[in-house]
Order: sequence, then structure tokens, then C-alpha cells
Amino acid sequence: MTPSRIHRLSLTHFRNYRAASVQVRGDMVVLVGPNGAGKTNCLEAISFLSPGRGLRRATLEDVADNQGDGSWAVSAEVEGALGLATLGTGIDAPTADAASSRRCRIDREPVSSATAFGDHLRMVWLTPAMDGLFLGAASERRRFFDRLVLAIDSEHSSRVSALERSLRSRNRLLEVRNYDDHWCEAIERETAELAVAVAATRGQTVTRLAAMLRERGAASAFPSAQIMLDGWMENALVNESATAVEDRYREILRANRARDAAAGRTLDGPHLTDLQVVYAPKNMPARDASTGEQKALLIGLVLAHATLVAEMTGIVPLLLLDEVVAHLDPSRRKALFDELAKLGAQVWMTGADPAAFVDIGATGEIFDVESGRVSRRA
Repeated sequence: MTPSRIHRLSLTHFRNYRAASVQVRGDMVVLVGPNGAGKTNCLEAISFLSPGRGLRRATLEDVADNQGDGSWAVSAEVEGALGLATLGTGIDAPTADAASSRRCRIDREPVSSATAFGDHLRMVWLTPAMDGLFLGAASERRRFFDRLVLAIDSEHSSRVSALERSLRSRNRLLEVRNYDDHWCEAIERETAELAVAVAATRGQTVTRLAAMLRERGAASAFPSAQIMLDGWMENALVNESATAVEDRYREILRANRARDAAAGRTLDGPHLTDLQVVYAPKNMPARDASTGEQKALLIGLVLAHATLVAEMTGIVPLLLLDEVVAHLDPSRRKALFDELAKLGAQVWMTGADPAAFVDIGATGEIFDVESGRVSRRA
């Protein structure tokens, strides 16, 4: 297994970091400091070294230092699947004519998108915003699960985005009173192809992750979950060919044109799939578990997923855990550190109290963060 590791992280005009550089040596990297110091901003910067909009799903303009010219940059010297490399991303200062687009580089050479970073690093994260995952909207759980899929298949985000664009094109066409049937059929053919590709990857991932959760079972200090996807297409692909499911979805789209036109959106498809999670020790829906049980369940799910990523890709993912120990008792905190050590991953964690990290072990190092400055604790 090849661990994903960052040796040096450099930030320029990112959030509250005008210019900062962090050199790390350990597997457990802990950022401590008061609220608002920039701990989460540092993890967010790292998350931009993967496909997508980072762990806060911010726009490119939002992460720029408001004291700068609108440009920002994140770069890291990493050790990953292809050895040592320098990954970099950011935007130039916007002009009066146009906003800046994101630039991505590997060893200072431009690459077409952040998808290429997946050849070097795989990444998994857990943030306080996810604490309400089991009580929130289906769209949040779907986005969460798609992020899990992306850590295994770096092309998944591109397929999901392409599906969303195709659905929007169909919706716009249906707004036209006398739309062209041939053009609509062409869009629906494309939509069905993309939908099946997205659903198939999700289905494969949920099957393997469910098996990993069962395998971990009582061996983990964190409760196990039973997971499944509530989406007819993902479930149909278990027993039916992709071609058959694609044909069926194309017929559904054709039959429901009038209904979808009236609704202003497509009312059937994998863009509406939900992730169902059961708290296994009590055999009850995760939404009915206590707040503490839900937090422990989420941690167990992320740990199982990180193990699965390592097994399926041969790359041990980098873990970003924001305020993950804040509500854990001392015994469960120690159990978390032990499981992370067994995983063999580099882990970046944040917290306000350095005393919560006394059990991180010899491979850990703690950094103080204050007002956009990062310094290694003596």
C-alpha cells in the first residue's frame, strides 16, 4: 500500500493566510488554536488538491484573502502513488472582462483539471458540517456518498457533473412549447448513458463498502452501519445489464416529458438517489440514533471507507478530520488514534484543546495556529 503524504504545504492569499508554509514529518498532524484562527482553512486548502470544490464547497472567489487582489494559490510537496511530486492549484486575479478559472499544475506543468491529482493523492474528510448528515436532506447524503465514490474513482465527479449538465439541457428544451423530438431524444440518450454510468459506480461502491463495514464489525471501537442506496437504477443494475437499464430509463424520460416540463425538472433518475444508513448495534435508522451515536457511526463509516480506498486503489488516502475529537470521551479518542495508526495514513486533525491529542503517539506533531500563522509546537 502507498500512503498519501504531504511533506510541505504552502498557502498564498488563501482565506486568512496571506503567506504560510508548513513542513511536516509525522503521520499525525494536529492543528490547534482558538476558533477563527484558520485551522479549518488549512484543511480546506489541502482539500483543493483533489477534484471538486473543497470540503466547504466554496466558490473559487470565496477562498481568496479579502486583503489581496483576488488571486490565491495552494501547493504541496507530496509523496504518493507516483512518488514525489509537487501539486498546485489556484486562480489568477480576476479582470474587468472575466473571472479567473482554476489552474492546476503537477510539477509546475499545467494539467487539464484537478482530476489528475487523483493519480498522486486520494483524500477523505470529515467535518462538523456532516454531523447532521442523517437528519438532513437526501441531497446532502447523496453528495456525501458521491465524495466517497470519488476517492475510489477519480472520474466520478466528472460523470456526475456531466449528468447534471445533460439534465439541465433537457429541462431547458422542455420549456420550449414546440421542441424538436429528435433533439430531445438525443439529449435523453446522452442522459441515460451518463445516468447508468453514475449509478453503476455508486452501486459497486456501496456493495463493497457494506461488505467492509460487516468485516470490521466488532473489531472496531466505532459502531458498524448497514448501508444501501435508495435509488431504483442503482438497485436494478445488480441483476440487470447496463443496456437494459439504460433503455428503460430512456423510455421513462420520454414518457414523462409533459410531467417534467410542468415541474420544471426531471422527476426520476439517479440525481434523486438517497443513502440509507442503519445503526447496526440497535438495528435502527441512523436518523433515530442519539447525537453521540450518530457521530461515532459517521467516524466508523469514514474509517471503513478509508480502508476500502486503500484496498481498491492501493493508495492509503490522506484523512482530513476537522474537530473530530471534540465530543469523544478519552477512551474513544485513544481508540480513534489507534485505528488511524493501523490504517497507516497521514492524518490532519484540528482542535481547540491540545490536551485532547496527548495520545497521538510518537509519529504525531502538533502545530499552533493563530491569525493565519502556523508554527510547530516545541
